[in-house]
Amino acid sequence: MTTILPPARRREELAAFLRTRRARIRPEDVGLPSGARRRTPGLRREEVAQLAGVGVTWYTWLEQGRPINASVQVLDAIARTLRLDRTECEHLYRLADMPWVAESSNGHSLEPDTQAILDALNPLPAAAYSSRYDLLANNLAYERLFPGLAGGHGLGRNVLWHLFSCQDCCTPFINKDEELPLMVAQVRTAFGRHLGDPVWTDFVRRLSAVSPVFASLWAAHNVGQPGIRVKIFRHPVVGEVRLTTSTFTPSTTPETRLVIYSPRDETTRARLNQLLGAVPR
Repeated sequence: MTTILPPARRREELAAFLRTRRARIRPEDVGLPSGARRRTPGLRREEVAQLAGVGVTWYTWLEQGRPINASVQVLDAIARTLRLDRTECEHLYRLADMPWVAESSNGHSLEPDTQAILDALNPLPAAAYSSRYDLLANNLAYERLFPGLAGGHGLGRNVLWHLFSCQDCCTPFINKDEELPLMVAQVRTAFGRHLGDPVWTDFVRRLSAVSPVFASLWAAHNVGQPGIRVKIFRHPVVGEVRLTTSTFTPSTTPETRLVIYSPRDETTRARLNQLLGAVPR
């Protein structure tokens, strides 16, 4: 059972945690002169504030346990400055009363062996997604099948943004009317775990602004979970491909999904091999 600390007690814990993390960072670790007049080990408050790009007074208040609010961007900057690991970052977010995003703020959190696993699945397209459908990693078959998405940057690597922001004539999704509502329902489920997170809120706001269809689906408040699905795409070189998607969730990164695309028929199998420059089996 999770114990919820009163706000004052939580702020005290946050202040103590920040002080201990600051004390373990040596000035030379971050490119600062060590000096001979330091009365305490580690960095000074003003040095943490400078390195994190926040006000000295504001950071001092944070370490003093005063009732101030910190944004995701500020917490991330402090975490980087104090060289917090993933567990420490999660603890920092909880003490700051900020919803913890299992991925980092840009959605990238993968096990070290993930890319090797994806590569071993060729010629089957395979990818790792965040719970917001950010494309985190992919293999060569996936890149050949979805070159625009794999080669994108920022929001251009988000599947929902890619599908909802393009014109109907340009979408690769043939059975999108059936599948897109299910994808939005999955994201709506994940959104419930990140209420108040400005990264998620901004994503939904921006996508709703560019796509009335997404806005309508989002307003329906339908929720859902990943499952085995049949998806049909139109590739500009090899034509139509019919794929079955299977989803696996790593136990150590529960908001990351590995999705494998398997051919539904021999024609699709041959076309996937064609994309890889292989001889169909």
